[in-house]
Amino acid sequence: MIDTIAVIGSGTMGRGIAQTLAVAGYNVLVFDQRAEAAQAAVDFAGQMLDRATDKARMTREDAQAAKDRLLVVNALSELAPAQMAIEAIAESLDAKQALFAQLEQILGADAVLATNTSSLSVSAIAAGVSAPGRVVGLHFFNPVPLMKMVEVIPGLRTDPAATDAALSVAHKIGYRAILCRDAPGFLINHAGRGLLTEGSRIVQDCLASEADVDRVMRDAAGFRMGPFELLDLTGLDVSYPVLQLIYGQFHQEPRYRPGVHLAARVAAGLHGRKTGEGFYRYAAGRRVDPPEKLPPDGTLPRLWVPPEMRADLAQILPALVGAGVEMSDTAQGAVCLLAPYGLDATEAALKLELDPACVMAIDPLTVDSPRVTIMPTPATVPDLCDQLHRALLLAGKKVTRIADSPGFVAQRILAMVVNTGCEISQMQIAAPADIDDGVRLGLGYPHGPLALGDTLGPQRVLGILEALQRQTGDPRYRPSQYLRQRARLGLPLAT
Repeated sequence: MIDTIAVIGSGTMGRGIAQTLAVAGYNVLVFDQRAEAAQAAVDFAGQMLDRATDKARMTREDAQAAKDRLLVVNALSELAPAQMAIEAIAESLDAKQALFAQLEQILGADAVLATNTSSLSVSAIAAGVSAPGRVVGLHFFNPVPLMKMVEVIPGLRTDPAATDAALSVAHKIGYRAILCRDAPGFLINHAGRGLLTEGSRIVQDCLASEADVDRVMRDAAGFRMGPFELLDLTGLDVSYPVLQLIYGQFHQEPRYRPGVHLAARVAAGLHGRKTGEGFYRYAAGRRVDPPEKLPPDGTLPRLWVPPEMRADLAQILPALVGAGVEMSDTAQGAVCLLAPYGLDATEAALKLELDPACVMAIDPLTVDSPRVTIMPTPATVPDLCDQLHRALLLAGKKVTRIADSPGFVAQRILAMVVNTGCEISQMQIAAPADIDDGVRLGLGYPHGPLALGDTLGPQRVLGILEALQRQTGDPRYRPSQYLRQRARLGLPLAT
């Protein structure tokens, strides 16, 4: 039974892990190459425990007991009593292998060596010790005391006993344990590619601004943060190397290709909140949002909607009529409002043999949300876009205008989020339930990717991706075999 755990490395992750373990009842030996850093980490954990008592989240007796279980040690040799060691040092394969080689000489033969790596192969780390079976991944998320989930990653040679020990620790601290295969990015960092890389590609192609993409993902898709808010929060200097690493580890898989414009932003020092400017500017620590584009005063449109698209717009047409919009029985002399899935306004207009100068498109996927997305064809008369924009504002909607793009913003990003989750399931990196729970807890998405796909409809997601791939020719949009088969067979994605 494990009652004493060593934590090596006392940075943000190490001190959070140590605090969490101590609260759960483990004796924690904290070591850092700089003794003052280890002591500072223990002191910080004590302050956090005091704050928890002030907020009535724990009793003073429990907080003091947790503090008493935190012990700073000054030499690796003093870690000998530990039945498990968790390293939280720099993301360097050589450094982690060297540390574990030392620890296996100090700790007992049955002690587990756990790595908190977020990007390195657990199997590669284990290759540096004489008994690789005792090495397992135990990947926590920042801030550790609040992010109550952990990835448990056995390497190719990890003994089941080491995996069971890691799962036991996760259970005792009350965290959701996500069992993952040793694959690039494990589950959470892998699953995050859909939001970040597709959002970046939309901006790279000058279809929408960073703020526009974030607004759509927040207000229309229900995400807590859009991709560029998230990158500013984590720091582009930290996130961009991870984007590159996962792209490289998957041998330049097009789905994970980072935006080409990101490298210049890193080089320019536009890292986000920490530098005062990233994709947004920050004043006194607060983000400065650019103003939304508003149409000038003017008339409202006379609208015509193709019969086959009226059901998709049933949520918004009555509000438009209530705002004073006149509906037409014919396309002649009216603004033709289209609601395509996976297509751009140009392709939808040509498919229906309509005059592109009179066509506007609206994203049907999010018409029932507080924000709608509209786009003209390159030939659309500019005033028609303003007319529709005015009408939607009067109907009580926030409005984002983008350039003509297959799949709008929400369709593209959500389809890629779902497709990435399907590919993770296809590769059996994690079980479907773990994929959904992990993404909700680890990334804060409103739904896991497989549950999201079932909500949108697997057939609809498949259709969006096939249309995107057909129009762009980009293999990044090719559907996962897992998605394609289940959509064709009418099976759910999440089970």
